[in-house]
Amino acid sequence: MSAAQVSRSVVKKVLAVETPEGAGATVRRSIGTAQLRNFTPFLMLDNFLVKEGAGFPDHPHRGMTTLTYMLEGEFEHEDSKGNKGKIGPGDLQFMIAGRGLVHAEMPIHGPGKKDPFGLQLWIDLPARYKNVEASYQDRKASEVASAHPTPNVEIKVVCGESQGSEEEGIVKGNVRPLGGCWFMDFIVSKKGERVFQQLPVGWNAFVYTLEGETLIGPSDSPRPLKPVEQYHTAVLSNSDSENGVWFESASNKARFVLVAGEPLKQGVVQHGPFVATSREGIQKAFLDYQMQKNGFEGAHSWRSEIGKRMT
Repeated sequence: MSAAQVSRSVVKKVLAVETPEGAGATVRRSIGTAQLRNFTPFLMLDNFLVKEGAGFPDHPHRGMTTLTYMLEGEFEHEDSKGNKGKIGPGDLQFMIAGRGLVHAEMPIHGPGKKDPFGLQLWIDLPARYKNVEASYQDRKASEVASAHPTPNVEIKVVCGESQGSEEEGIVKGNVRPLGGCWFMDFIVSKKGERVFQQLPVGWNAFVYTLEGETLIGPSDSPRPLKPVEQYHTAVLSNSDSENGVWFESASNKARFVLVAGEPLKQGVVQHGPFVATSREGIQKAFLDYQMQKNGFEGAHSWRSEIGKRMT
């Protein structure tokens, strides 16, 4: 016998406000603003649209992971460890900064090309993984598994698992992040579609709406379903009795991402692109970067080829 479906509800809703970032770029940020901080393990959520002449030239990272999910356009990346790559529509990249690296992320513009549009999520690393070597997991759109619980709902399962059609069964993502994290992209093409998505009990979770409007919460609750409009982030409740979340599309076209992560029982001290569990850890990150050691070897002399577009 399957367990009863007990839905989470919306406990907080935040509009992603436009914020300058990088070199001439603008992002819509919700997590990481004064309205939504300390939502472990998540550090920041940016919805970016990068026009020609803007970008994210050479900069360092330590102690965290970034998930970049492209929706339109193309991005190139290059780092001080010799890694290079390109991601396009539907592609994604998990970058584990670990003990440190310097990298650049630059848009690709040209005739017929759309401005790069997508999401970047910063995730804290568990303390035991903060000193690992930097690494990547790239996935092409064709490698991302999809679930279809109804004919009008597609769920792109980046990491985690979702119930598909009767023929599909349980669909699992093929990205394995360090620490617990689920990331799914819901695309709905009909108003009134209802879907229950199971979630690990005890994990923190949020929804970010890219298009349309979605209702969230248990339909049998005295509390009304909460609408989550475009560019809003909804933080979900988290009690031991809640094993998932009900969604209902309130528009004929809706798109949103659902993200869940295991809370980390550790300190979080962030200074720009460096994340540690203490102030001493941040001081060490700056010193290591200055001294070009412990992950930042050659950091001052390295220059990315793609970053030269900004000069």
